Parts: sequence; C-alpha cells; structure tokens
Amino acid sequence: MKQNIIITIGRQNGSGGREVGKKLAEKLGIPFYDKELIQMAAKKCGIDETIAKENEETATNSLLYSLSTGAATIWNSGILLESDLPLTDRIYIAQSEIIRKFASEGDCVIVGRCADEVLKNNPNCINVFIHADIDYRVNRMTHLHNLTEEKAIKQIKRMDKKRSNYYNYFTDKRWGDLQTYNVTLDTSKFGIDLTVDILEKIYKDKKASQKV
Repeated sequence: MKQNIIITIGRQNGSGGREVGKKLAEKLGIPFYDKELIQMAAKKCGIDETIAKENEETATNSLLYSLSTGAATIWNSGILLESDLPLTDRIYIAQSEIIRKFASEGDCVIVGRCADEVLKNNPNCINVFIHADIDYRVNRMTHLHNLTEEKAIKQIKRMDKKRSNYYNYFTDKRWGDLQTYNVTLDTSKFGIDLTVDILEKIYKDKKASQKV
C-alpha cells in the first residue's frame, strides 16, 4: 500500500531551514507545518499557547529526562499515565499525535518537532537536515532580525543547543548526525532556492517511483 510522502526538516538556527520548507511546500502544492503544531498541541493539552511555547524544547526539565529512557518504557507500558508526566512530555506526545494525523492525511512538509522520529515507521519519509557555515548564519540573522553580530552568535548557539537537547532526549539518535538523515544540504553553498529545487527533484522522483 502506498504511503504518503512526508518531508521532515531539521535545521541549524540561521540556516534558512524554515524558509526552505515553506518554499518547498508552496512549489509542491502540499501543506506546510511548523509553529502551528505547538498551537494545536497547546489546545490539545488544554493550556495557554504562551505556556506551551515556554515549555517546548525544554527536555532537561522533564521527568523522563530525570529518569532516563527507563521512564519512557514505564510510560509506554501503561504504568505511568500521561497526566503523571510533566508538561514538556505531554506537549511532545500531543504534537506527535497531531503530526501522525497530518501525515496520514496526505503529503506534507514538517519542520522540527522530531517529526522524523515520530514518523520513523513510514518508509516514504524523506528526512532532511539543513545546515550552513557560521558566517552565513550570522549574516542571515543580523539582516533578518536586526541583531548585532554578537547577539546573533549567542542566539545561534542557544537555539542549536536547545534543539539538540530536545532532539537527543526524545529520540535514540543525535541531532545533526549525518547518519540520522536521508539528505543533508548546506545553504551557505547552494543558497535557499537551489536547496528547494534539489528537494523538489527528490520528492518528485520519489513520487514517480510509487507509480511504477
């Protein structure tokens, strides 16, 4: 049975990964999901969106982090109820359910949120990591967000560490590790538009192979 093609995008801060994902989805005419996932998760958990944003990607404060992977096994076995888990973990669970729902409905592009791990049983997932050299990222952040070079570097380091901690905690893989992804692309070498074109070609070839 054919399964929907889902493109998941992990990205270094300042690399333009979100822009790549959005432009790609627009070219392909398929849905794009990013920040709205946290809004939906907040609603699902019955909490304010601001609180959800504050708790997102803070796995080091979670019960499961404290108990290591053994706690995940306990929760999966049903000994722990979802309501027993800290908010960070509940948000992750809610987002995962939303991601699976969207993936079941059709092809789409999903940025972040460990979507590659959530959809690991879908062989038609194309898991992408967007990265770039530090000079490119700093230059991009200073121009897009009107930051000084010093502040841009601090934000890049902070966000990369935050994403790495979150991803490494909720998966058994390493954020940014080449073996974790099917495709890695350097926007400082290819630029945003060519990166989008490369991923468009990969998607269309994958789509065509399903018809054979």
